[in-house]
Amino acid sequence: MGKLKILVVDDEPGICSGIKRILSDFTVTYPFMEENIEFEIDDVLTGEEAVDIITTNPPEILLLDNKLPGISGVEILEKITKEHINVLVIMITSHASIDIAVKATANGAFDFVPKPFTPQELKSSVENIAKHIYLKRMTKKMKVEGKQIRFQFLSVLSHELKAPINAIEGYLKIIKGKQVGDNIDSYIPMIDRSLARINGMRNLIMDLLDLTHIEAGKKKRELKPVNITKTAQIAIDTIEPLAIQMDIKINLDADNDFIITADPEEIEIIFNNLLSNAVKYNKKGGTVDCLITEENNSIKISVSDTGIGMAQEDIPKLFKEFFRLKNEKTRSITGTGLGLSIVKDIVQLYNGNIEVKSKINQGSTFSLTLNK
Repeated sequence: MGKLKILVVDDEPGICSGIKRILSDFTVTYPFMEENIEFEIDDVLTGEEAVDIITTNPPEILLLDNKLPGISGVEILEKITKEHINVLVIMITSHASIDIAVKATANGAFDFVPKPFTPQELKSSVENIAKHIYLKRMTKKMKVEGKQIRFQFLSVLSHELKAPINAIEGYLKIIKGKQVGDNIDSYIPMIDRSLARINGMRNLIMDLLDLTHIEAGKKKRELKPVNITKTAQIAIDTIEPLAIQMDIKINLDADNDFIITADPEEIEIIFNNLLSNAVKYNKKGGTVDCLITEENNSIKISVSDTGIGMAQEDIPKLFKEFFRLKNEKTRSITGTGLGLSIVKDIVQLYNGNIEVKSKINQGSTFSLTLNK
């Protein structure tokens, strides 16, 4: 969200400096917010100066004293309300004038702070108004930009989650009713299928979170030297149990420990997706070859398989959200249809590109470059 501008309007220099001191290192956090709200604070001593600022370059928050030389705080508030100036007001008033502050709040002020106030009282009021601004902005953004996207997102999510939930519910009812007898072993396949469905839903939710964070630019990235070769080997070790079940051999060809400045999690996502796809869409007894090389200022990664391949017209669709190959050979393969979309978004973060070559029944090769 960045910094919120606060303008302090008070004819007592000590009050202005005190507020600056209290709020100088103050930040506000809120659930689902990627970074804390910080504040940029300025001050003026007269109402006339305040009017000049709020009519030309208004701050988000106005800390406004009522008793000012010349134009009063209440008059400034009336101007803000009448002219619909986009600034929220916290009235600063003495205890003797609390009735004025209450009326001001009824006429448009967001809150009031009575003098003398404690640092905590001031911080509490500023925190409330900052959260209000954040929620207002997010609501407006969703209304203006996200209505159709939100509808599509929820439609796909509900569709993708409904089927596994129904399946798990069916299995549980069979188990509860002991419909296949009293032998617990008879229910093991149903339990295994339910666990697989749960894992699929978990993967969908995690992929959706990765995708939305990356595309919104909100994912916190931790850039550091990353050993590409070791990251690839870790991903291979992770997918190895599935490869063994399918009698698939995975080969890593990298004659060096290639280092790139990157977010380790992003590089893991790339290898996990490409290698798991190369195994899942392979043939029993097939192979997967992962080649890593360095060229100029780029790292080149290639993942090839001897699997079922795909038609040329399907290749451009691969990187679209929720796209999955649908044919007789892929019917039993689980997935969210988001992995390759996420991979493409990550590759673009490194000014790279990704290409696909494939032939039906011969296999596919995914080649990508990452700028070091």
